[in-house]
Amino acid sequence: MQYFETTIAGIDGTDARFAGYIPDNYPDIDPDRRRPAVLVLPGGGYEMTTGREGEPIAFRFLAHGCDAFVLHYSCKPSVYPTAVLEVAEAVRLMHKHADEWHVDTSRIAVIGFSAGGHLAADFATSASDDVMRAHGYDPDMLRPAALMLSYPVISAGGHRHDGSFRALLGERYADPDMMREVSIEEHIDAKTPPVFVWHTVPDDCVPVENTLLLIAACKAADVPIEAHLFPTGGHGLSLATAETAWGGTDGIEPGVDVWPSLAFRWLDRVFAR
Repeated sequence: MQYFETTIAGIDGTDARFAGYIPDNYPDIDPDRRRPAVLVLPGGGYEMTTGREGEPIAFRFLAHGCDAFVLHYSCKPSVYPTAVLEVAEAVRLMHKHADEWHVDTSRIAVIGFSAGGHLAADFATSASDDVMRAHGYDPDMLRPAALMLSYPVISAGGHRHDGSFRALLGERYADPDMMREVSIEEHIDAKTPPVFVWHTVPDDCVPVENTLLLIAACKAADVPIEAHLFPTGGHGLSLATAETAWGGTDGIEPGVDVWPSLAFRWLDRVFAR
């Protein structure tokens, strides 16, 4: 297996940490195999990125036959659009090195957790298209084929996770135009790829209404969405195991740990289209 870790320079002089986990091809199987690839964006309220939602997630997707990449993007004091441009650069590198990394560029997915879910959706929808074009990226070429979200921050409206938007926007927090620009439900349109999302209903950190707003926006725009709302469980569960959940215990409930299997089945269907 190839493993690499490198940095991506942010527009504000900070560095994002970009890691890749790439299975080898074997001559006695298929030396020219191209695999689907998943870019993992951990959460942390745009104040940090947690390792719990990085490498453990990558390993699960590796076991499912995907190339896996993790981006620990720039957080506070970095502000919008630093992180989303780092995501664009990570995906650009996945395209550039597709031969070396055995990536099927038509089957790239992005998965984000909590604030990382907001970042994944910001990148995959049309929310930051103009920003990316202004910095030399082609958002339509880089747009992933699938968007996967775990207990995501979505709305900058009344159900917002306030800390995430304060960290993301800095001095521009509460500016009405900026709040709309980063409110994902305002930017769901025909360009949005199919969406998989899961959330726990009692989540007392990022309200489940964020996912409900996402569902409604996708339905209105005819964007395919599969959503799973679990009746129990807390926030920041990662794989919903004691090894990965916030504090090792936060809200783990029987049944939530099925979400990766549900996601894999969904992803296989999307990539088979």
